[in-house]
Amino acid sequence: MSAQRWYAVQSQPNSEIKAVAHLKRQGFETYLPRYQKRRRHARRFEIVPAPLFPRYLFVRIDLETQRWRAIFSTIGVSRLVCNGDVPAAIDDRVLASLKSRENELGFVQLNQPPMFQPGDKLRVIQGVFCDNLGLFEEMTDQERVTILLDLLGRKVRVVLDADLVAAA
Repeated sequence: MSAQRWYAVQSQPNSEIKAVAHLKRQGFETYLPRYQKRRRHARRFEIVPAPLFPRYLFVRIDLETQRWRAIFSTIGVSRLVCNGDVPAAIDDRVLASLKSRENELGFVQLNQPPMFQPGDKLRVIQGVFCDNLGLFEEMTDQERVTILLDLLGRKVRVVLDADLVAAA
């Protein structure tokens, strides 16, 4: 039976990919869970790959046979997460659970944004209508919602990005 276990490695800021490359070059098996992040750039949205746990990745090590202390001086690595002087092992089921949620491209699938029921009270949390209250009407697609806002004494139908509203 192999004595290899998974351990958490903290990378330097924005250096997860660099740390993975240098750990692999040294012969370590690594796992960097990533997801597809939706970000706003130049007044439009784009989908970019991002680490599920910023600044953290996992490395599989056999503490008895591998030169694991080399991890401390690996380019891109800040530290190996330890309990005192001993690396803190992570249960294999945690990583198996993450890997089971990956899509065909290798990205971890996150839960969809909370679905609202017609008539639910929502608060706009960003943008022009920030802090206005409205009633949920419908979900137009996975990313946009239609709400009724009370503006200047009348109900106005507004379509907003789903991440701009929250339950009131």
